[in-house]
Amino acid sequence: MPLFTSRKKKEAAHVAAPTAHVSAEKPYTAPVYNNKDLQKKANDHLWMHFTRQSVMHENGVPIIVKGDGHMITDIQGKSYIDGLSGLFVVQAGHGRKRLAEAAAKQAEELAFFPIWSYAHPSAIELADRLADYAPGDLNKVFFSTGGGEAVETAFKLAKQYWKKMGKPTKHKVISRSVAYHGTPQGALSITGIPAMKEMFEPLVPSTFRVPNTNFYRAEQHQDDLYAFGQWAANRIEEMIEFEGPDTVAAVFLEPVQNSGGAFAPPPGYMQRVREICDKHDVLMVSDEVICAFGRIGEMFACNAYGYVPDMITCAKGMTSGYSPIGATIISDKIYEPFSKGTSYFPHGYTFAGHPVSAAVALENLNIFEEEKLNENVRTNSPLFRAELEKLLDIPIVGDVRGDGYFFAIELVKDKATKETFNDDESERLLRGFLSKALYDAGLFCRADDRGDPVVQLAPPLTIGPKEFAEMREILEGVLKEGARIV
Repeated sequence: MPLFTSRKKKEAAHVAAPTAHVSAEKPYTAPVYNNKDLQKKANDHLWMHFTRQSVMHENGVPIIVKGDGHMITDIQGKSYIDGLSGLFVVQAGHGRKRLAEAAAKQAEELAFFPIWSYAHPSAIELADRLADYAPGDLNKVFFSTGGGEAVETAFKLAKQYWKKMGKPTKHKVISRSVAYHGTPQGALSITGIPAMKEMFEPLVPSTFRVPNTNFYRAEQHQDDLYAFGQWAANRIEEMIEFEGPDTVAAVFLEPVQNSGGAFAPPPGYMQRVREICDKHDVLMVSDEVICAFGRIGEMFACNAYGYVPDMITCAKGMTSGYSPIGATIISDKIYEPFSKGTSYFPHGYTFAGHPVSAAVALENLNIFEEEKLNENVRTNSPLFRAELEKLLDIPIVGDVRGDGYFFAIELVKDKATKETFNDDESERLLRGFLSKALYDAGLFCRADDRGDPVVQLAPPLTIGPKEFAEMREILEGVLKEGARIV
């Protein structure tokens, strides 16, 4: 997968920073946890995210206490394959001591300082590194602490940019059906999942949805992937023209759309979207919160698919989850009106570009380069797909799709007609059976119905064929049982 760039990137290899000295005076002792005590405290006080609290009150909560490589261990000592990298995050695997040591070393030297009018070395070095990996003229890095904040930053920046360019009516944003872009008010407004938004209305106005690239359920060009991709891209132009190009600020899209189940871009799709954005003077934002840092086999997925956006949003895998960070990477074109005089972007976060997180990110990127994690993904992705496609013989498995180390298995009631499950059936299958059954069988992954029912897989980038087979065997047993109960 080539790196598409309009300028020469630095060719010098990044040298790994020396690891911190670890004292041998006090050997590490693993903590001992009291499950009953922690369950009571969780029940009394912990409000989990995107979770039905009633389930914890009735049955308790799984408590994970250790990670090692691609395995996680719960409080009772049972181990599981982490088939979701935590939450599309732990690219380099669990238990990396050198990342913990990088955090400790930085915390001892400078634990915190803001990047509001000041700077510190780790944020500067990380910004330089990210700009080096990014394509084209994406040279400026605005840090945040997570993916939703990175998207929020891009949304606000797009609106202010057009005001500075003398086009204040360009404030509308286009995204795709069922797409998830985060939980802050602006990012949630861009999200294309009505059920996730309705309880928070009214949200930021003037965001609009177009079709996604779910070829499995295509109603147009069902036998021609390229033609379908062009059709889907052209719906973006249709929306821009309908709303008026002088009112549209940006198009937000993920390289591989997560919600709905790993919709990869058809050949030529992203190039057509880039053409449309250029034609109508609209910014193109590549939301790579999940897809960046090796998930698709490149540091940035736009490099894998051959397009240069105006902004990239990223987070998750930048540190492999060892410390929180996010970033919005911005083109020179967008930065230019902010670069002189009294102009500035009145936006920021207290912990953005945190010294410890930035130091961990730099060391994590060293691991990527030293261990060739992107190359591992590119080499093994076809084997991962082939292993999962063996599940297509199961009556409820309708489709296997995705790219890199990011796949989804769509579940259907009738394979011949592609009929999906109704809400009650989906509830019974996913939450009533699959989530717990897969976990009990030793696989942590996601059974999701934001869109049609799918099982999502995004394991650490360090694994290979042996682990693919182990995951497939677990999935096979559980999905066959699921087919018998629905």
